[in-house]
Amino acid sequence: MKKNDIGVIGLAVMGENLILNIESKGFSVSIYNRTAQKVSQLLETRARGKNIQGAYSLEEFVDQLERPRKVMLLVKAGDAVEDLINQIIPLLEPGDIIIDGGNSNYLDTIRRTELVESKGLLYIGTGVSGGEEGALRGPSIMPGGSKQAWPHVKPIFQAIAAKVDGSPCCDWVGDNGSGHYVKMIHNGIEYGDIQLICEAYHLMRDLLDMDSGEIASKFAYWNQTDLSSFLIEITADILNYKNENGIYEVDCILDRAGHKGTGIWTGVTALELGVPLTLICESVFSRILSSMKDDRVNASKVITKAAPVFNGDKNAFIDDIGKALLASKIVSYAQGFELLKAASASYGWELDYGSIALMWRGGCIIRSVFLGTIKEAFERDPGLKNLMLALYFRQKLEQSLPSWRRVASTAILNGIPAPAFCSALAYFDGYTCANLPANLLQAMRDYFGAHLYERIDAPRGQFFHTNWTGKGGTTTAAPPS
Repeated sequence: MKKNDIGVIGLAVMGENLILNIESKGFSVSIYNRTAQKVSQLLETRARGKNIQGAYSLEEFVDQLERPRKVMLLVKAGDAVEDLINQIIPLLEPGDIIIDGGNSNYLDTIRRTELVESKGLLYIGTGVSGGEEGALRGPSIMPGGSKQAWPHVKPIFQAIAAKVDGSPCCDWVGDNGSGHYVKMIHNGIEYGDIQLICEAYHLMRDLLDMDSGEIASKFAYWNQTDLSSFLIEITADILNYKNENGIYEVDCILDRAGHKGTGIWTGVTALELGVPLTLICESVFSRILSSMKDDRVNASKVITKAAPVFNGDKNAFIDDIGKALLASKIVSYAQGFELLKAASASYGWELDYGSIALMWRGGCIIRSVFLGTIKEAFERDPGLKNLMLALYFRQKLEQSLPSWRRVASTAILNGIPAPAFCSALAYFDGYTCANLPANLLQAMRDYFGAHLYERIDAPRGQFFHTNWTGKGGTTTAAPPS
């Protein structure tokens, strides 16, 4: 009896839809789930008559697969992945491949790659983005890990991935945890994009007194411009949707956001690698602040603030918001790619940034026309220091800057929180400022801790200390490495 091409463990939304996608591209699939009822249910419904075979034990599941066996885990990140790996390793043979397709922390993937390879097996940690629809019709897939495994999974992964201009939104990323790292950065940028959209909506709703339908029309228009993206598109759809009572459904939703941890991982990693990921971190903090609903309601009753008042040209300000949205989005991606570069250098991954942008052009949540331009920027200059310096992005930032400043200042003056817009602008201003006040900062550090400083009239790397009070000694901290 012919063995199956690949096996998938985990029949939640992503697993079920990815299985159907794989089968639709001509591959045979074995499926297993801890709850056996889910296997039977899928076989009797959406998988009926398809080249999908169920298994009711891990031993049966493994026996159904051709060598080298390809076992894909689509289960919740954390202990569930760890438990399955430990259960399935003894059932596999040298050269077999374990694939983690969940949102695992890249540090776990680095460790698991080493463990699995020590057993003579191969390991892939792959990001899969696109949600339910993407999993079924074509996601963005970001695999990394044991390079020897790539030729065995490449035909399947590239067949099921989204396509843009005929190219699959899937390619090999790099060693060990790089695939999950790239997915983490994708999710961080997603946090930033969503927060920026929400701030634009907030300004139009509370400052310009526009209803959801009016705001939807603006997002629909922006989706025909440089802002064209999946998230802008669905925002227009969401804002236009009315429930059975004829009320815009978005107006009925509690303003309390959730998150699953990848945004926090991105922020922690940025701090560890010393990358100023300000916009994305503010987006995570905004979600956390939103969860403090009861506190916010109470504070709004206790602390008096003037109501927002707008007396300017409404249409001109809407145009300003669109330009601020584009400029801030550029900053979000610039920071995300800076973090990719820092990790690539730290872990020796040699990431291909143009290829990553291509992988994100279709199928994934942050897909947009914007990403094609990012790919071109890195193709023209593989050593590009910062995305904001590429010609297209530099011109857009310069053109948008007056609008960006008006939006940030108007939001502040009217008490409407816009942390993503404002932090993006602060990063831009900081990055383009030749002389920051860090000279005073270094003087203070030297004053209270003898931490040393460099001088503008001495070679870089030469450090000095001043006895600021005349009472200090000559002992100093070690020079920075």
